[in-house]
Amino acid sequence: MSDGELPLIVVAGPTASGKTALAMRLAEEFGGEVVSCDSIAVFRLMDIGSAKPSVTEREQVPHHCLDLYWPNEFCTAGDYARHARSAIADITRRGKLPIVAGGTGLYLRALMEGLAPAPPRDEALRERLRKSEAKRGPGHLHRLLKRLDIFAANAVHPNDIPKLIRSLEVTLAGRTPQTEQWRAGRDALRGYRVLQFALSPNRDELYARINDRAAGMFARGLVEETAAICERFGEGCRSLGALGYAQAVSVLHRDITREEAIASAQQGHRNYAKRQLTWFRREREITWLKGFGDQPETQEEAVRMSTAHIHWQLEEAVQ
Repeated sequence: MSDGELPLIVVAGPTASGKTALAMRLAEEFGGEVVSCDSIAVFRLMDIGSAKPSVTEREQVPHHCLDLYWPNEFCTAGDYARHARSAIADITRRGKLPIVAGGTGLYLRALMEGLAPAPPRDEALRERLRKSEAKRGPGHLHRLLKRLDIFAANAVHPNDIPKLIRSLEVTLAGRTPQTEQWRAGRDALRGYRVLQFALSPNRDELYARINDRAAGMFARGLVEETAAICERFGEGCRSLGALGYAQAVSVLHRDITREEAIASAQQGHRNYAKRQLTWFRREREITWLKGFGDQPETQEEAVRMSTAHIHWQLEEAVQ
């Protein structure tokens, strides 16, 4: 296979839609390895709340871009893209098929399309924004970002203060909406022919799975996992603002009950799934699959389309 003619498969979609199951099926079918695309799974020790692939799944199929950073460290979309591109290059060098799987749309975009150089951190501006949120109340920064860059606002949870601050920082420092800066001067991934799947299961069934998964995280020890991270790294870790972990911290503070935390996490994940679907529907060249990634009919359709994609690619390479 010549340079520039390497197949790459992407499995995207909302939380709890079965992305890992489908990626595993494709990896087993085509001799592939999975590159995670999840903004929480990049952190060590954050296993339950990120729904990382199990030890058994990782033994079955090699996974990359998990456990890259400690919970008190930063990982930007650009950082992730560099790790993921390195992993993809290594996988293809060894004659394997890279399969990117995950639901963090910004990370996937950074990987596939690249990111424009961003303004440096401005601590004074960040502090002003933090004080503004505290003074004006929850949701102020999200409303502000909506006015300045609605596309960036749609990609960030209203309670994710660090991401909101960074988006506003980039927009204000660059004097241009962040999403417009993304479109300029980006270094797209080259050398691969990409087949992108996105899962779109029935909404009611998806929400039922989301509710079950969120409750299951607490049953499996999410509060205890969060307590261990807080004890080791402190509660100021940006990563602890993620869905599930934020609610677990509130339980530890006795601000809410475990039952209230579960309900809040369930609602948060349902809202997140809506935003993920909105994000991926804006992306070009997505092949939508109706159903969950662990359903046989969905898997067979993906295998059939992937087979055609890979064989066509091989034929192109030898001509």
